Amino acid sequence: MAVVEDNAIPPEAPAPGVLGKDRFGMTSKRAAGTDERLASTGRLTQWLRRPEAGAAGGLIATVIIFALLPGASNLYSLQGSMTFLTLAAELGIIATAAALLIIAGEFDLSVGSMVGFAGVVIGLTVKYWGLPLWGGIACAFAVAILTGYVNGLIVVKTRLPSFIVTLASLYILRGLSIGITRAVTGRTQIPYILDGAPDPATAGLFNGHLLTGFFQWMGTQGWIATRTDGIPFVVGIPMSIVWWLGLTALAGYVLTQTKYGNWIFATGGDLNAARNVGVPVDRVKIALFIYTACAATLLATIQVMEAGSADTTRGLLKEFEAIIAAVIGGVLLTGGYGTVYGVLFGALIFGLVQMGIFYTGIDTDWFKVFLGIVILMAVLVNNYIRLKALGRGGGK
Repeated sequence: MAVVEDNAIPPEAPAPGVLGKDRFGMTSKRAAGTDERLASTGRLTQWLRRPEAGAAGGLIATVIIFALLPGASNLYSLQGSMTFLTLAAELGIIATAAALLIIAGEFDLSVGSMVGFAGVVIGLTVKYWGLPLWGGIACAFAVAILTGYVNGLIVVKTRLPSFIVTLASLYILRGLSIGITRAVTGRTQIPYILDGAPDPATAGLFNGHLLTGFFQWMGTQGWIATRTDGIPFVVGIPMSIVWWLGLTALAGYVLTQTKYGNWIFATGGDLNAARNVGVPVDRVKIALFIYTACAATLLATIQVMEAGSADTTRGLLKEFEAIIAAVIGGVLLTGGYGTVYGVLFGALIFGLVQMGIFYTGIDTDWFKVFLGIVILMAVLVNNYIRLKALGRGGGK
């Protein structure tokens, strides 16, 4: 008896694009061998279809734009590069956390205010309560965990839009920062936080440099610029950059290589379907709200260690910049799609534009206009590359 295999290829398959009949006599493209899901694609097309491909294209375009502008040659020197990388790192720390929350289908508009409030908590507990530096930082993270938990709990229990809930938190945290600080100190700043704090190791963890010996050696070899006393202008890699890259790598691993990452995508993709297959969507959302608040607190700690002071206005508008960096990076605002590596490119575009305007001598009064144009161009490049990769070019 002859055996017929289900997956055997018919000996007389119709030409591509012509509808054929399957073994049940049904007309279909699949039977005709034109199923687009089975079509082979090149490696370039596969890479261009990744969410971060558009952001990478936008970053390349931004680099070329500033390379062509007069006066921007120092932007790509070691000192200039380290400066815009530091700016990108400060935004990238909170943008990475914001991206994960957006992929899960929610927003957190309170991260900017959390930056200012966490700095105030560190300043008050260290300067006025006499806690050691690590104790003040621990208090700030405890407040962040509580804030993120409350935000998440309200969202999942009331089903209110997270946009509204965290918008209220934005004003509450900003108001608390100003009110408490002014009541205790009589002003809106807390200076000299690090003066007399016997905890240099903790400060170095957030405001130190990595590979200082290597940079010193490069200076002695004449490979990098040094001052008259032989110390390089760039003494090492700032810890903010190290924190940023470390968190991005960790978030990328969790999102793409773990079951928890699948839960995040499922929560933002189809909430009901995720619930039906057993995904703990409420727990995932609350955890991500806590993560965004802790990321804002990490940024606040870095800023306090760098400046030695806390200011209630710090973090202003950072919530919107974090969302913009995520969108530039290919994260869909509707949730369920995105990557943290694209957010890395988005943060780099922000840092590059900020420092590029300074180096090119453009009037800073036009900074936001120029920033908006570059962001728009980056998004358009992002969208164009994505549509071309998906075969939807031509405005259709």
